[in-house]
Parts: sequence; C-alpha cells; structure tokens
Amino acid sequence: MTIFLEQNGGLECRFQGEVLTIRPWGADALRVQARPGAGPQAHAGALAVDALLPCAAPPAQVDIADRRASITVGNLRAEVTLKERYGADVRHEPLIRFVRADTGAEVLAEARSHFAGPRTRNFKALASGSWRLEQQFRAYEGEAIWGLGQPQHGQMNLKGVSTTLLQQNAHAVIPFVISSRGYGFLWNNPAVGRAEFATNITRWTAEATGGLDYWITLGDTPRDILRAYAQATGHSPEAPEWVTGFWQCKLRYRTQAELLEVAREYRRRSLPLSCIVIDFFHWTRQGEWKFDPRDWPDVEAMVTELREMEIELMVSIWPTVSASSEHYRKMTEAGHLLTTERGVPVVIPFPDKDPFGAGFFTYYDAFNPDARVFHWDVVKRNYLDRGIRHFWLDACEPEMRPAHPENVRTAQGNGAELLCAYPLLHAQGYREGLTAAGAGDGVLLCRSAWAGAQKHGVILWSGDVWSDWDWFRAQIPAGLHAGLSGLGWWTTDIGGFYDGHGGSDDFRDLLVRWFEFGVFSPICRLHGFRVPEGVPAPEPGQPVSYGQDTFNIFTNTGGPNEVWSYGAQVEAVLVDLLALRERLRPYVSAAFAHHAATGDPVMAPLFYHFPDQPELHGCGDAYMLGTDLLIAPVLDPGVTSRSVTLPHGVSWLHAWSGATHDGGQTVSVDAPWGKPPVFLRQSAAGDLLSIINPK
Repeated sequence: MTIFLEQNGGLECRFQGEVLTIRPWGADALRVQARPGAGPQAHAGALAVDALLPCAAPPAQVDIADRRASITVGNLRAEVTLKERYGADVRHEPLIRFVRADTGAEVLAEARSHFAGPRTRNFKALASGSWRLEQQFRAYEGEAIWGLGQPQHGQMNLKGVSTTLLQQNAHAVIPFVISSRGYGFLWNNPAVGRAEFATNITRWTAEATGGLDYWITLGDTPRDILRAYAQATGHSPEAPEWVTGFWQCKLRYRTQAELLEVAREYRRRSLPLSCIVIDFFHWTRQGEWKFDPRDWPDVEAMVTELREMEIELMVSIWPTVSASSEHYRKMTEAGHLLTTERGVPVVIPFPDKDPFGAGFFTYYDAFNPDARVFHWDVVKRNYLDRGIRHFWLDACEPEMRPAHPENVRTAQGNGAELLCAYPLLHAQGYREGLTAAGAGDGVLLCRSAWAGAQKHGVILWSGDVWSDWDWFRAQIPAGLHAGLSGLGWWTTDIGGFYDGHGGSDDFRDLLVRWFEFGVFSPICRLHGFRVPEGVPAPEPGQPVSYGQDTFNIFTNTGGPNEVWSYGAQVEAVLVDLLALRERLRPYVSAAFAHHAATGDPVMAPLFYHFPDQPELHGCGDAYMLGTDLLIAPVLDPGVTSRSVTLPHGVSWLHAWSGATHDGGQTVSVDAPWGKPPVFLRQSAAGDLLSIINPK
C-alpha cells in the first residue's frame, strides 16, 4: 500500500481514510491541510491564491521512505512518521514534526494529551457532513507566544492562556501567533473554537469544519516571522496622511447642527482636528443605511463645510437589518440575510430609531457576494455619492445576543464553520466598492477583524471597553497583540467607552492618562459614552446610578466629550497633548509607511525591536512607537512617577528631563499629567527631542 506520494510539488499522505497534504507556501513556510475522505475542503480563509497575493514559494524537496517522508522548503522541514502506539484507540497514526533544516532542531511537533487518544488530528463527524476538529501539539518549557488578535485579558505572554475563537465585542480573533521558538503559526480556519496554550499541551479546536488548514513559517526573529505572514496574507496599503491626526468622537452627536458646532468650536479655539465621527442612530431604521433627514437635513452642505475646515467625516454603519426596514423583504427573497437553523430568523435584540424601542434584527450575509454588492450599492448611493468616503464598521463581529453561531446559516455554510471570517468579508466588500468608485483612500474603522484584514486598510479598534483602570491596563497588550497579528492600524477609545463620569476626579485622572497613551498610539481618537451631566458621581467602587432607564439614555446621548469638557485643568493638559500629537505626526506617518512596506507594527512590544532579550517577552506595560520611541504609560490612579526597565544595548534619553540612561537598568522618572515616561534612542534623539519637548 502506498502511504506517501509526491503531488503537485508537495507531499501527500493517505492513511486510514485521511488525506494529508503539505505544500510549500512562501519562503521557509508550509501549508498543511487534512480531511477524512477525498481531500481538503476549500473554505473562506486567508491564504487563497489570487493576483493580489501570489504564493511565492521556492521548489520543495520531497523525500519518501516506507514509513516516513519529509518535505523541505528553505530552512523549514516537515517530517511525517507513521507512529505505532500500544494501548491506543488507533494503533497507527501519521505524526508531523517540524524542524530546522540546517540544524535538525525541533520547532513544533504534534502530540497526544494521552497515549490512548484522542489523535493528534482528531476529526469527530457531525450530522451536517463536517467535523469537530482538535489539533494538538507539544508544549515547550520556556516558550512565549504572542498574537491571536486583540484579547482583553491583559496578558502579554499567551503561554498558559485559553481563549475562545469567536468574534465578540472587544475580543477580535486573528488566529495567528508568533512563538519565541522561532515559528509563526496561522490557524487558517474561520470556525468557532478555542486556542489553548497550556503547560502540558497546545490545542486548537474548531467546533465545525470541512477540514484542517494551517500555515507555519520559520524566522530568526519575530520581525522575520511577521514579515513572512504579511507576505502570505497581504500588506496594508499606504495610510492617508490625515489619519495620524486627532479624531473627535462621542456617543452620540444627534444632529447635523450639533456636530458642526463642535467642529466649529475646535477651529475657533485653533485646536487640531483631523476627523469627526457620526455614531449610530443617525439612520432612519436599521438596514436602510441612510441619514434621517429630520436630523441631517443637508448632508452635502455639512460635508462641504467640514472639508473647508480640513476635517474629514466618518460615519458609523451597522450591518444589521430590521424586519421593518425598506429592504428587508427584497433581501429576504434574494437570500441576502443571515438566517437561523431553527427558530425565528433573528440574532440580536437591540433598540431601533423608528419605531423607538427594542427590536430584533439579523445581519446582511457578507458570505454572499451578491449580498455584499447589494449592501455596498445602498451605502454608495446614500453616503459615498453624498461625499462621505470613510466608514466606521461597527458591530461587525457580527454581534449576537446570545451567541449561538451554530444556529446561524450563511450562504457558504453553518455559522459555527465560518462566522469568524464575517468581519473580513464585510470589510472586503467596502474596500472593493470604494476602489471601484475611485475612492480607494477611504478609511475603514472596524470593531473586529480576521486574518488578512490588513490588506483592506482596516483600522481595528478595541471595542466598547469600560472606563476603569483595569480595562485601561489591558489596552496596551491588546494593541501589541493586534500589531503582532498583522493589524498595525490600531486604536482604542480614549477614556474608555462605558460609564466615564466627567464629574469624577478618578475619571479625569484616567482620561488624562488614557489621552497620553492615545497621543503615543497609531491612531489618536477620543470616544466614549459619557455619563450625562447632572447625574451624581458614584461612590468609590460603586457603579453609576443614572436615576432613569439606561436604555433610553444610552440610545439618546451621553455627556459632553470634547477636550474642553472636563474643567480648565484637564483642558490645559489635553490642549498641550494635542499640540504634541501634531508635532509627532510626521514620525507616526513614517511608521505607517514602514508598516505598509514591511508589516512591522507601528506600535510594537519591546522584544520586537530587541529580540535577543528574553526578559522582555512578558512586558506588556511599555512598548515602542516606531523604531525610536519607548513609551511607558502611567497605569495607576494618583501616580506621578513610574519605574521603567530599559532594554540593554543602547543608551536612552528621557524626553522631559534630558537625562541619559544606559540600557539594561530600571530607572524611576517623574510623570506628572501631560508628561508620561517617554524615552528616545539616544542615537536618534536629535530631531525627536525637539518635537516632543521643544524648548
């Protein structure tokens, strides 16, 4: 019986009904696919070969023996051995082991959690014709792991973390990780599942899938690995110059007059403002995707006035569809909506504007190309043709309450198999529509993303996080993991989204520190639902009591959220920070351009730039912005100084005192409001010092 075959430049293994293929997929990279039956089943993934993303791989060397075979591409070799186990559920099993071709050192290898089973690649048949899949690998002592999208657990090293592979508000899934052992791993599967990096086993699961599909690459440093990932899944485009400026946003500006007055006030005060954002409920009904003319009577005039003030306008569009919307019947009959496998065809209860109150909605089906075209045509007619080219793609997970993806039916299959890729295809529809309309420089701000989203020019933001110090601390590793997952365009709601109280001393302290972080982030954007004025500040440690139905307050408007909204002392600090961001913009723009060319994150962990220092692997409270600025945000209330451990090998200049420090030591520096700990590589400090701290 022939077990191993050389097929189409790769290695194929057929054994006990499973078809396993390993193919070259880039320099020092392999793609692994497996499926019980005839062969791997195609699905929505990040590695499709097309004119945009050619699979540039050198020829592979395939060696075949009786009970083992190997495939080598560049410096990566996969060895497949027919393993025999006593006392196991299946006595014989092809086992994959990845090694460095130059040294033979093991990089990653399949393993069982118990000798009796389950298999290393375990397929459990489902009635739908797909499988529940577990893929298990060895766990390695001392390994550090990073990436996996945008978590909110606050851990910088994912070793020991177990997490869902399910898109949720603030929890964006991009199933790519970088290991300190010198490999990158993409779980190229949009199914709902889990990733577990335990001390005894590493396990990836898919609740329902048509087959196994993953990609692995080698690199001497995290930089090498992330650049290979960008080559395989796509590079970000060049960012428009305005995105590095200051963005003003709140929940919510209710009318055209209210929004324009805020923009005019920024100009009257001579304050920098690059973008202002219209949030939800500007529409008539969910799924009609158009302005309510009662509140926005002359959109073209609004766009013109903002453009004359050199302010870009962005508008929030949800992919939700109400049964009372004008397009619902047509979209239903055309098969353009997500439906359910059983029960009523809705996936989220949420308020609507007309009629006001709780409603039940579904989403347009981004897995259906015709539905994407229909949705975009409505958006183009009602927004782009009226001068709006930047879109905030909110609730694009898609958000479901409760989350039962296995009860969702898409045009390509069951939700449990595919739903993680919804935000990728949603953004793709907008990017293709913008490009076709000659507006390819339009910007997309998204609450979720999947592998490869960076090629669509997506800014990932960290979702509706709470206005407290624990959530603030979690934002630094969240942004760093996102960057290591390919999403270098990243931002957070300055001040947090929920329950920020302008009358609270603690919140004002938090807002200033979050604003400092925002100034030294890729995108600097002030947003949030602020507690309406007149509501008393809560007692320490207690939630806000609104004194009325929060449902109505939340869908109406919150308190003010402009830089002058929090008293003279805070305003003075924020105004100075805005001026600093303006001076810093050319440096940030250069970092964006470098990201587009290479894949290097705009905001990166310290170890990314200092890969020979393993003591930095778990550092999630400081980071590099670009190549030459080390930022260590103040992350605790009432603090006016902070200790910072400086990477060794270079000298560092403290931006505010001008003091020079040798790397490799921990220093304590003053950090009053407006002056967070910022250090410059001394070799690049000349121009940067005058930008950050002009004399």
